[in-house]
Amino acid sequence: MRTFDASPVPSTPSVADRPGVHRKKLKLTKSFAAMGLPPSILAAVRAAGYETPTAIQTSLVPLAIKGHDLVGQAQTGSGKTASFALPILAQLQGDWAAVQDNARSQKLPRALIMVPTRELATQVAAEINKLGQGQKVRCIAVYGGVNIRTQQRQLQEGCQVVVATPGRVLDLHSRDSIDLSRLEVVVLDEADRMLDIGFRPAIERILRKCPPERQTLMLSATVPEEILRLAQLYMRQPKLICLPKSEQDNRTIDQYYFSVEGENKYDLLVAVLEREQPPQSIVFCRTKLGTERLFRRLEKARVYDGLATLHGDMSQAARERVMQRFRAGEIRLLIATDVVGRGIDVSTVSHIINFDVPSLAEDYVHRVGRTGRMGREGVAYTFVSRDQGSDLTAIEYQINQLLKRDHIPGISIEPHERTIESEAEAAENEAATPTPSRYRRW
Repeated sequence: MRTFDASPVPSTPSVADRPGVHRKKLKLTKSFAAMGLPPSILAAVRAAGYETPTAIQTSLVPLAIKGHDLVGQAQTGSGKTASFALPILAQLQGDWAAVQDNARSQKLPRALIMVPTRELATQVAAEINKLGQGQKVRCIAVYGGVNIRTQQRQLQEGCQVVVATPGRVLDLHSRDSIDLSRLEVVVLDEADRMLDIGFRPAIERILRKCPPERQTLMLSATVPEEILRLAQLYMRQPKLICLPKSEQDNRTIDQYYFSVEGENKYDLLVAVLEREQPPQSIVFCRTKLGTERLFRRLEKARVYDGLATLHGDMSQAARERVMQRFRAGEIRLLIATDVVGRGIDVSTVSHIINFDVPSLAEDYVHRVGRTGRMGREGVAYTFVSRDQGSDLTAIEYQINQLLKRDHIPGISIEPHERTIESEAEAAENEAATPTPSRYRRW
């Protein structure tokens, strides 16, 4: 059984109170140049428009370059992709470039990055290729829903980095199409989400097939006990990086909720869109059927230009077309489910609207992380019905922050109908307690 070796001050009580976790304060670097990155990578970083490293990058990159196994708590939009991409590229340019034993070994992947969704796989691969400009690094994305023969051919041609969904890795491995024997680094990106959607058995099978001396990095928006158990089993003296709350929060996101009856949610959505006029927004629904129903209703009413939907029942080709149009700005309003929503990394998204409260409080973090990315401003609205007060409280516990109440006369429930304390009292309570108090919503 492997144990945790070190960590900064954790942000959640379950982690902070965990026996055997050594706390220490990390000295954060102020620039990419101070991280020990090679000049060619620093040039690519500048070309990509990165000026100042984010908190997770300053915490994780120097330790990863030194070869430590790491568990990093990183919210979406915090620059976490670069936090593991930069160390991988640095090692590829250094130690791995010296591998000259035979032509075949040079074609085998040196890094495997596992992600929960197809969309995220393509985006992570694109980011690595962007940051790897000027180096002899080839990164490919492999995932289900497309012809496997094309991916087999890409792997046969050779690559240094593979970004993949766990199921497709196992499929390719069973066909002897991917060789994991020369892996130096394995990354689990959005690890909590992969466990939530049932990938744990596949992840464990893959990790057992990888070289035991590999470096393992795990990135997760939340660090529940299940993540820590996985790290103890498959990582070597992992260091836990949980940044202080002030460093984790993206303060550029304003978060609000509306109290609304279920039958008035559609009218409230239209009113919010008319009031806000968002340049680009995502509306989240719980189910695939819900996204289709809402899409058809909005499309029929013609209340918004540039409308599209994205859910798991769509073919991979259709989903990729929608994402291409969304990134190009042709789609201004995207209605999506959580499954595909986690793979949306578009910096121009200004508004997130939770038409349905997420079934898990952790999913709220990932939804809201689609806006306010990389320091940009963003707004998030959540529609809450009378019987969902406990769900709202769970969300506030999850983010350690009270959502502000918003109101549109004639549609949302009047503020005086609730039994919650006044906004001034709520603010005082928030300042006086480390976590939101458990109060009745209505």
